[in-house]
Amino acid sequence: MEQKKLSELTDEELLQEAKKMKSSSIMNAVLIGFMFGIIIYSIAKNSLGILTLIPLLFAFNLINKSKDDKALKELLKERNLK
Repeated sequence: MEQKKLSELTDEELLQEAKKMKSSSIMNAVLIGFMFGIIIYSIAKNSLGILTLIPLLFAFNLINKSKDDKALKELLKERNLK
């Protein structure tokens, strides 16, 4: 979400977004671990190649998405909501 949209949300809506963020961050961590497992297996089995880079790109996108949740955390902290 954009900063404008986050600042317009009520406290209850922000808490719901925080719950969604928590569950999505757990799922992202599992997926990132799975992707790195695929990368390690691929390197051990076939060395570095194009098929190794595909899971790396997916993991990179998941890591960057988790950085976007920082604005929500800061807004929750400003409003003293958790």
